[in-house]
Amino acid sequence: MQHYKQRAICIDCQMKNWDEVKDPKFKKLFDIPKKLYEESYFLRNVRDYYDRMEKLSEKQIEAFKKTIKDLESKDSISK
Repeated sequence: MQHYKQRAICIDCQMKNWDEVKDPKFKKLFDIPKKLYEESYFLRNVRDYYDRMEKLSEKQIEAFKKTIKDLESKDSISK
């Protein structure tokens, strides 16, 4: 946890609470390996925000994609 307002919740419990994504654009965006969600609080936070608001700004989408790219490149380097 990085902020005092964050509450501790296990990753599996958090992911079970996510609603099914109906919008094809976001369905494709959020269709990433579970491992990436486990590694990044930011990715889980964006996904939670989408569940509450059912929308994301362009900057949020760009940051989400950049984080995925960074995590994937980090994984490929460590292999």
